[in-house]
Formats: sequence, structure tokens, C-alpha cells
Amino acid sequence: MINETHVMELEHALITRAEALAAEYRARGESGRDRILREANQRLQLREEREVLAAKAMADRIYQQRVQAGELKLQGGMDRLRWTLVQGVMDNVREQLRTLVKDEKRYLPILGALLARAARGIEAECLVARLNRTDIARLGERWDVWCAEWVKGKEIRLDPEPIECIGGVLVQDAEVRVRVDNTFDGRLERMQDELHQVILERLFAGLPEAGAFFNG
Repeated sequence: MINETHVMELEHALITRAEALAAEYRARGESGRDRILREANQRLQLREEREVLAAKAMADRIYQQRVQAGELKLQGGMDRLRWTLVQGVMDNVREQLRTLVKDEKRYLPILGALLARAARGIEAECLVARLNRTDIARLGERWDVWCAEWVKGKEIRLDPEPIECIGGVLVQDAEVRVRVDNTFDGRLERMQDELHQVILERLFAGLPEAGAFFNG
């Protein structure tokens, strides 16, 4: 029960942090959106003034072509803005995880819970755990004692070769036929779609799409 609670708390903390950061970045998004819409509106007004002087049939055709091009350009600008802001929030989430890893009191119970969950997912009794360089140095000498506190009934050897990750653990059987990636990096990748959806909802809730702007 404790193991599951730690993991759920971590996932809830990630989503909560993403929501908080998204709210902060939304102000920037709205400012960028207003600038893009203002510039697009000015261009459209100039085009309309020129089109009035041309024959109506030709003017309508040219106007529609240019409106479509402007809509695509505006949509492209808003898409780039979305991507930039989402990546900014995700980078901040990763930085928060790096800060968490430095706090042993908070981090080690989470690491233990991730280890226990991974071990339960593999039927073999003899397993291998892989950590990053910092965690190997932190737990290497007391690995057996620390590991026994979190996993009962299985032998888990610590691989001395470090892996590249923010934190967490990768667990595999001795033959490397089955492995569970419970590193922070692996879990972020699996939660990526959910996190991106939360960020986009907070950043752009209520903002008009390009088509709504041109057709409104």
C-alpha cells in the first residue's frame, strides 16, 4: 500500500506541477496570440482596401486565396507557439525532478516504491537493478540492506554500470529478456501524451482557432 501511494503521489505531483506551470505560461501565450492576431488583422485590412478597387469577381477570388494563405500562416505561428510553450513546461518539470532527486528524504522512498513495483512486474526471482551514477554512489555500499526494505522474496543485484537518467530505476531479469523501465525519464515518456494534453488545455483553453478568427 505504501509503495503504490508513493508512485501515485509522484504521478499526481507531476500533473499538478504541469498544471501550475501551464497557468504561468498561459499569460505569455495570450500575449503572443494577441500580437499574431493584431498583425494578421492589420494585413487583412490593407488587403481589403486594395481589393475593393478591383473587379468584384477577380477581387473575390484573390481575396479568398490570400485569406487562406493568411489563415495557414497564422495557424503555423500558433502551432509553433504551442510547441514552444509545451516544451518550456516539460523542461521545467524535468528540472523539478532533478531537484527532487537531490532531496534524499523525499526521493529514496519514491525510488524504493518504483523498485518494488518493477520487481513485482517480473516473475524471475533473481533480478538486476540499474541506476544512474549518483544513485549508485548513494546506495552502492548499503544496497542489500536498503533493497531488502522494499522488496521481499527476491534477490536484486545492483549493476555497477550506471545508466543515463534523471532518477528512478530500470529492473531486468538476469538474462535481459524482460525489463521494466521505472526511471523518471521512462515514466515521463509513457505519460507524455497525458502531460501534453493537460498543458495544452491550461495554456490554450478558450483561445480561438485560426479558422474562427478569419471566419468570425
